[in-house]
Amino acid sequence: MSILYTKVKLYLEANSKTWDDEKVELANYSDGNGDFIKKWNYNGLAKPTAEQIASYETDGNTAETLQAVLTNRKKEYPSIKDQLDMQYKDLLNGTTTWKDAVAKVKSDNPKS
Repeated sequence: MSILYTKVKLYLEANSKTWDDEKVELANYSDGNGDFIKKWNYNGLAKPTAEQIASYETDGNTAETLQAVLTNRKKEYPSIKDQLDMQYKDLLNGTTTWKDAVAKVKSDNPKS
């Protein structure tokens, strides 16, 4: 189940708006009612209804899954310094160390 932040962000993007902390605020009072939109100040765009938010569940799940993959990839890629070193050595030696390292990270963390 995707989080409210993701669904609100998708709603905003679908309506040609971007997230702005000065215009929207989410909250959760830990009272068992879950997350909700506490503040909404977008000119020309009504606060989304519960039904509108719910309609972004599937897209929200997809976006969150992709974000998790990209976060994992970022952690696993060698540092830029190490990647540049690999590329330099590959040029000198005719090897594919860098290409292989990047391919492994991508295959270990597929987008789909």
